[in-house]
Amino acid sequence: MDTQSDASDVVVIGAGISGLYAVHKFRQRGMNVHGFESAAGVGGTWFHNRYPGARCDVESIDYSYSFDEDLQQEWTWSERFATQEEILAYLEHVADRFDLRSAYDFLTRVVSTVYDEEAALWTVTTDTGKSVTARFCVMATGVLSATNRPAIAGRDSFAGESYHTGEWPHEPVDFVGKRVGVIGTGSSGIQSIPEIAKDAAQVVVFQRSPNYSIPAGNRPLTEELIAQVKAGYPERRRLARLSGGGTPFTPYPKGAMEVEEQERTRIYDEWWQRGGYLFAKAFPDQTTNLEANDTARKYVEAKIRDMVNDPELADQLIPNDHPIGTKRIVTDSGYFEAYNRDNVTLVNLRQTPITEITENGVLVGDQLHELDMLIFATGFDAMTGALSRIDIVGRGGRTLNEDWAAGPRTYLGLSSAGFPNLFNMVGPGSPSVLANMVLMAELQIDWIAKCFDYLDEHNAVSIEATQQAVDEWVAECNAKAAATLFPTANSWYLGSNIPGKPRVFMPYIGGFANYGSICAEVAEAGYKGFEIVTSTEEA
Repeated sequence: MDTQSDASDVVVIGAGISGLYAVHKFRQRGMNVHGFESAAGVGGTWFHNRYPGARCDVESIDYSYSFDEDLQQEWTWSERFATQEEILAYLEHVADRFDLRSAYDFLTRVVSTVYDEEAALWTVTTDTGKSVTARFCVMATGVLSATNRPAIAGRDSFAGESYHTGEWPHEPVDFVGKRVGVIGTGSSGIQSIPEIAKDAAQVVVFQRSPNYSIPAGNRPLTEELIAQVKAGYPERRRLARLSGGGTPFTPYPKGAMEVEEQERTRIYDEWWQRGGYLFAKAFPDQTTNLEANDTARKYVEAKIRDMVNDPELADQLIPNDHPIGTKRIVTDSGYFEAYNRDNVTLVNLRQTPITEITENGVLVGDQLHELDMLIFATGFDAMTGALSRIDIVGRGGRTLNEDWAAGPRTYLGLSSAGFPNLFNMVGPGSPSVLANMVLMAELQIDWIAKCFDYLDEHNAVSIEATQQAVDEWVAECNAKAAATLFPTANSWYLGSNIPGKPRVFMPYIGGFANYGSICAEVAEAGYKGFEIVTSTEEA
């Protein structure tokens, strides 16, 4: 294979929400940007996750770029929680509108990125044999992009159709008349099961860990509401940036135990109507105080029992292993009601685990569930998985995998000591998946662009986090998480779904607004916590 090489100012790896905005913003600065994307098109998570029922759990009007007012005004969302198809169409529209595809090599997977200390350049090498050198490298690889297929005995021996929700085929999948097994009841399982059940002869759900899920309350957006939102976008975005999660909603001002039961129920009713994961934000102490959390848990448990006709089945569908909200609450459309259908069966793997997958189906104990199709709704190696699959080599030949062997180590989620001019996007050490990922991406890319301005103004060659700043930020993130109920749950926030992965709470849980303020303060203080090397020094 011939190796081609060229030079750029910055390489952007990934063409999802973060990558697309990075290309646009850096080009605005006049930089030569080279992008790589392993998929055939733009969209990142929304390119791959095409499973039935796939939707975002952040309202469409908030889950969109704010950097261009004309873009905000010209694009009209059709419903409250957009489908994967609509989100992908939006991202394709953005890519076309700002000519972002021209920066990318598609169907090209980055295999390594190696830092040359003497030249102060990164060399990015791909599986096509192409390599690019660049001063800066931005890892917009996505936190929910490296799919996880658990090592179940006989996993690859199944003779029927087999799919992973995170690698769904582009052509239609026909469920009509088929016996379909779904392994996993996280977000993709919960969203897809009601849709599959409409057509399949039988749906067998293999559940290890039940999850809390709240109906989306999805509905078409009226012309009146759209006009109102578009007229008020500046204020809506301002409020979103002042919030904990990057959407314009703030919790009730008092704690759950500081109000009478009647008032508490009224607030829960209000947030239940908002739908989905937002319910975890009804009261400010819901995920820090177990007594407060119990009131939310009991409220939702009663709702689940109302939706599921069989009380014994409801017992199995209600989690008993984590406080509500410490795993991301799923946003669904008809999930619990699906179990009232004659063609949907729950298999409780807590009672009897999977023995093996066979040619004909799934063996649980000594009972074989014969299937025509098997769907792995088993999620991702989240937060770090995509990065770990690239050989990232910094100063002195040290790899990022070595540096993160005991858990991810970053400063502000943006930079790691020993890896100059390398920036991580919306990943560990940032609010990441605990916030609106679109505004999160904008915040970080805008910060990086201003950092580039600063480096140019100061004739600088490189910037990297100091070891002390990383140590202190990791300690800060750990302390913030330890003050909540989140570490009590075996969630993918801690990597608990991946055998052997260090158990570390990976996102910064201090809130979107606080994070933005900290990043701004660091920049205003001359990039405190970073080592900046000027061209007059030895790089």
